[in-house]
Amino acid sequence: MAINVLSVAAGIVLVALTLNDIFQSVVVPRATGRRFRISFYVWRTAWRIWPTVSWQLYPNDGDRREDLLALFAPFMLLGLIGLWVGLLIFGFGLMFWGLRAGLSSSNVSFATALYFSGTSVLTIGFGDVVGRAGGTRLVSVLAGLGGLSLLSINTAYLFAIFGSFQQRETFVVTVAARAGAPPSGVNLLAIAGYSLTRDDLPALMIDAQRWSAQLMESHLAYPVLAFFRSSHDDQSWVGTLGTLLDAATLLMTTVEGAKDGQARIFYNVGRHATRDLSHYFRFGDADQTVGIERAEFDQACDRLVAAGYTVGDRNEAWLRFGELRSAYASNLNELARFFVIPPIAWIGDRSKITLSAHL
Repeated sequence: MAINVLSVAAGIVLVALTLNDIFQSVVVPRATGRRFRISFYVWRTAWRIWPTVSWQLYPNDGDRREDLLALFAPFMLLGLIGLWVGLLIFGFGLMFWGLRAGLSSSNVSFATALYFSGTSVLTIGFGDVVGRAGGTRLVSVLAGLGGLSLLSINTAYLFAIFGSFQQRETFVVTVAARAGAPPSGVNLLAIAGYSLTRDDLPALMIDAQRWSAQLMESHLAYPVLAFFRSSHDDQSWVGTLGTLLDAATLLMTTVEGAKDGQARIFYNVGRHATRDLSHYFRFGDADQTVGIERAEFDQACDRLVAAGYTVGDRNEAWLRFGELRSAYASNLNELARFFVIPPIAWIGDRSKITLSAHL
């Protein structure tokens, strides 16, 4: 009897942990804790292995390496659904094994209990094994309810994930058209100067405010989105966020006479996004550094002047620029390194990324 009780108790614990993971990962529309979250540790462990394998397989072929990295999120998304189904089947199987005296089949083995659990969770119900006692009948109904709930919830979850991904990438492509590929904040402002579209920058910053707010909320609620890579070369959501933050910071500190009101609002939202996402993915409190050298800043000023902007005193501008950029630069670089984004100007590992950076 003790073995039966232990088996039922173990099954209840496993099913409860799985349903809690599904509830927090799929249903709760906000960032949740990681304790007792099976999916979080599965994702985290798999991502530590996947980039390393990608670099080992394609050390000198960036295109194939990016293709392999891009498969991670879709593969893990489907794999996680399979994991949840498997855990539910195993958990209910433990319960049926503990209550095997209430099953119609004689000499029930553990494999038979798992089989009955699978047909119950997947709502197949062949009828060759049925519950004949109240306990097994109740568990079989709960197993069917859990399976149907998992199917319906994850169907909606997949639509939400891919809908959010398309919204994110639409704006990423729009910014790339304005800032080049790979994009940068200096390119964004310089291209606007050369194309005489500087008056459109406030409207772009308004769109950036909405995008970064949606990015923060969706990626904290559904962290799997952060692992989805852009479908275009040299583009990423991390790079786009950094490009816009750098452009806003340059408008606020370096360009004289710029209409920077909307840029200031975006700066607050974008900085908030980098900090919250960094904390969620456990980067901790990053060192407050500018992230670039003075010579790079002077080169950026030269480009802005060539594009028709008026640049104020460079020493004063550098001090203000460094102060504002240090509030997000380290967190942004940690995000870039963690998600192994293609290196771009001022963001991530700007030298050639080596395998040792991901070990």
